[in-house]
Amino acid sequence: MQFMRIYLRLIRESFLFAWHAIVVNKLRTVLSLLGVTVGIFSIITVFTLVDTMESGLKDSFSMLGDDVLFVQKWPWGPEDGKEYEWWKYFQRPQPTIKNMEELRNNLQGAEAMSMQIVGAKNAEYLNNSFGNAFITAVTFEYNKVIKLNIAQGRYFTPIEAEAGRNVCIIGADIADLLFPSGNAIGKSIKTGGKKCQVIGTFKKEGSSLLGNGFDAVVLVPYGFAARVIDVKNLDANISIKARDGVSNQELKDEIISNLRSIRSIRPTEENDFAVNESSMISSVIDSVFGTVNIVGFIIGIFAILVGGFSIANIMFVSVKERTNIIGIQKALGARNSFILLEFLFESVALCIFGGAAGLLLIAIISLIVNNVQDSFTVGLYFSNLVWGMAISVIIGVISGIVPASVASKLNPVDAIRSK
Repeated sequence: MQFMRIYLRLIRESFLFAWHAIVVNKLRTVLSLLGVTVGIFSIITVFTLVDTMESGLKDSFSMLGDDVLFVQKWPWGPEDGKEYEWWKYFQRPQPTIKNMEELRNNLQGAEAMSMQIVGAKNAEYLNNSFGNAFITAVTFEYNKVIKLNIAQGRYFTPIEAEAGRNVCIIGADIADLLFPSGNAIGKSIKTGGKKCQVIGTFKKEGSSLLGNGFDAVVLVPYGFAARVIDVKNLDANISIKARDGVSNQELKDEIISNLRSIRSIRPTEENDFAVNESSMISSVIDSVFGTVNIVGFIIGIFAILVGGFSIANIMFVSVKERTNIIGIQKALGARNSFILLEFLFESVALCIFGGAAGLLLIAIISLIVNNVQDSFTVGLYFSNLVWGMAISVIIGVISGIVPASVASKLNPVDAIRSK
C-alpha cells in the first residue's frame, strides 16, 4: 500500500513538473509539443475519416441484408480471383422475369424473391417537376427482400403488383418538391408521359457516400414500368432472400445449379450470370480501407517522430536545469529507479498534453464539419481516442527513456556541485 502511494505521488509530481514546464517556458514547450499535436492530429484524422467513410458505405448497403443474393449480369468484383473481365461480362444476357419465375418454382432454400430494374425519368405534378427521378420497377415480394421505410401510406397489394396498376411510392425529396404542402397520398404524378397514383412516401434517408438512397426514387410495379421505361435494355437483378437456417453458400449453390439448367449451360461452359452478396462489398471495403489506414499511419508516424525528438530535447533541457535537485534527491536516498520514473512520467505527461491537444482539435473540426453540411457525419470514435492517447504514451516513453536514464545515473556529489 505504501508502495502504491509513493508511485501515485510520483506520477502526480511528474504531471506537475510537466505542467510547470509548459507554464514557465510557454513558447519553448508549445513549439516542442506542436510536433506531437500535429502527429496525433494527422494519424487520428486519417483514422477518423476512414472510419467515417467505411461506416457510411456499409450503412448504405445495410438495406441489402446479409441473407440476400442478387442474380445479375455484372459481378460486384473479379470472379474466381481473376481480373475483372468486363469484356466477357458485357456479353452476358440480363436476368428476366421468366428466369425469376422458373427459379421461384425450383428453389427450396428461398423465402422470397423479386425482380428489379431502374431507369430515369422526370416526375411531374402540375407545374412542379423533379428531374431524373429513379423509376424503380419491382415485383411484389420486393419489400420482403429489401428493407423499406415507408413514412406515409402503404406498399403495393398483390393485385396492384401482378396487374401492373399505375400506383407508386415516392421518395422524400420528390414528395417535398412536388407536394410542398405535404399532402402527397392519393395525388397522381406523371412520369414518362403516364399518370401514377401516389399510395405512399418513403422516410427521408438523407445524403450518403453513395447518393440519396430512396429519396429520389419512384417505386412502381414491374408491369407498369414496361409502359414508362425500356425494361429490356436496362440492367436488371433478381433479389433472392434465403430461408431461415439456409446459408448464403447453400442458396448460392442452388441458384447456380438451377439457373445453369434453365439457361441450358453446358458443364464445360462458364456461368453467363453473377450471384452477388453484400459480404463481397464488405470484404472489398475492409481491404481498401485497411490499406488506407496503414498508409495514413505511416504518414502520421513521420510527424510523430519529429514530435518525439522535440520531447526528448525538452527532457534533456529539464535534466540539465534540475541536475542540482537530482543530486539532493539522491543524497537523501532516492533510488535510481525513482529518478528514472520521475522523468519518464514527465515525458509521458508532456506527450499526453500534446496528444490531447491534437484530439481536441479533431473534435472541434468534426463539430464544425457536421454543422455546415449534412451529406455525411464525421464521428470521432472512442477507439480512435484510445489509439491517440496510447500512441502519445508510447512516444512519451520512447522520447523520455534516454534523458531519464541519464538523470538516474548522475553522481549525487557532482550533481549537487553543478550550477
